Amino acid sequence: MERSQITNYISANKDRFLNELLDLLKIPSISADPKYAGDVNKTAEAVKQRLIEAGVDNVEISKTKGYPVVYGEKLIDPDKPTIIVYGHYDVQPPDPLELWDSPPFEPVIKKTALHPDGAIFARGACDDKGQMYMHVKAFEIMMKTNTLPCNVKFMIEGEEEVGSANLGPWIVENKARLKGDIILISDTSMIANDTPSIDTGLRGLSYMEVEIIGPNRDLHSGVYGGAVANPVNVLCKMIASCHDENVHITIPGFYDDVVELTKAEREEMAKAPFNLNDFKKDLDVEMEQGEKGYTTIERTGIRPTLDVNGIWGGYTGEGAKTVLPSKAFAKISMRLVPNQSSEKISQLFHKYFESIAPKSVKVKVSYHHGGEPVVVPPGSKAFKAASMAMEESYGKKPIPTRGGGSIPIVALFKKELGLDSILLGFGLDTDALHSPNEHYGLFNYYKGIETIPLFYKHYVNSK
Repeated sequence: MERSQITNYISANKDRFLNELLDLLKIPSISADPKYAGDVNKTAEAVKQRLIEAGVDNVEISKTKGYPVVYGEKLIDPDKPTIIVYGHYDVQPPDPLELWDSPPFEPVIKKTALHPDGAIFARGACDDKGQMYMHVKAFEIMMKTNTLPCNVKFMIEGEEEVGSANLGPWIVENKARLKGDIILISDTSMIANDTPSIDTGLRGLSYMEVEIIGPNRDLHSGVYGGAVANPVNVLCKMIASCHDENVHITIPGFYDDVVELTKAEREEMAKAPFNLNDFKKDLDVEMEQGEKGYTTIERTGIRPTLDVNGIWGGYTGEGAKTVLPSKAFAKISMRLVPNQSSEKISQLFHKYFESIAPKSVKVKVSYHHGGEPVVVPPGSKAFKAASMAMEESYGKKPIPTRGGGSIPIVALFKKELGLDSILLGFGLDTDALHSPNEHYGLFNYYKGIETIPLFYKHYVNSK
C-alpha cells in the first residue's frame, strides 16, 4: 500500500471521520459510575455499528459479568499473519466539572499552542475513544482500497478505566478465536508531534483504598478536640510517613524486586528530547519533585511511585462546621516497574499501613485493582514494523521510550495468549488525560489513521 493512497482517502473523508468520532464522544460511557450503565452499553452498540460499516465480519456484543467486549474479525487467509487490535470505549469520570472550560461530553474543537491545527476537547478524546477509533478508520481505508494485507481481529472493551476485571475471564473463554501474532494498541503517548516515539514498556499498578476509623460518631471539635484522635490528622501523618526526605518509599521490601537500569540504558533514555523548564511551565510549578538521584524522565518511566489520588473526611461543604470526624479515607495508587508484583506490593502496603497506625484508631485497607509492569521487546519484528511505519509517515525515526502509565491487560495478553503488544500511541502527555479539559489533536488523529495501515504493510512484509 502506498502512503499516497491513505492520505488521499483521508482527505476525501476527513469531515466524516471527525464527525463520527464526535458522535462517539458525546456518549458519557463512564464505567466507574453505575448510573451511566445505559450509556456504556450504548457506546458498545455504536462501536459495533461502526465496525460493521468499516467492513469487519462477525461483529458481536460479547457479554461479560460487567460491560461487554465488542468483538469482530476479518479473516482473509489462514496462511497470513493475524493482528489483534485492542482498545477501550469506556472513559474516566469527568469530575471536577467546574474545572472544564466546556462540557466534557459536548466536544468542541479549539486551537492550542501544541495543537495549532485544532484539538478536540472532550472526555475520552485521547483516552481512548480517539485513539481506538483511528484503528476503525484505518481498517476502513484498507478495505475500501483493497489493500488489507493480513487477518484482523478487534477486541474493544468497556472496563479498562476500572481495571478490566472481566476481560481476563473473557479471554480465557475465547482463547480459540483469539489466536493471533501480535496485539496492536493505541492508548499511549509520544514525545511531541515533531518527535515521534514508541513505548517499550509500561509501569504496573496497585490501587488501594484506606479507611481510618476513630470515635463512633462525629464529635464537637471544641468539646472533644485534643482528647480524641482525629482520623484525618492521623491519616495525613500515616500517608506522609510512606516517603522519607529523599522521596524514597519507606514500605519495607518495596524495592526488593526493582531492576535497576545500567548506566548505558539510562544514558540512552536521556537522549529523548526533554526541557525541564517547559515541563514546569506547562504545569505552573516552580520546582519539580521526585526520588533523589533520578531525572524527571526516569522518575516517570523506570521508578516506582506511591501517590494519593483522593482524600476526604469530615465536613467539606460550604461555610464552617466545627466537627471532629469519626472517619477519614484515601485512595492510594502505586506505579510499579518491571519485576515488581502488584499482588506482593499490595500485601506489603497493607501490612505496613496497619503497622504504623496508632492504637487510638482502627484501620481498614481495601484493594481495588492492579496490573503488572511490561517490557516490549524493541528488537522484535512488530516493533521494527511500527518504527518503519512511523518513520514513513512522520519523516523521522521514532525514539524508544518508557511509558509512565499502566495498561494492566498488556501483561494479561502475554500470560493468557502468549502474545506481545505493540504500543503505537499518538497522544501527548499534555493532552490532560484523566483531567479536566482532556483533548486530542486533529493532527494526531489523522496522523494515526495514516500510520496504522503502514504498520500492517511493514509487519506483513518484514522478516
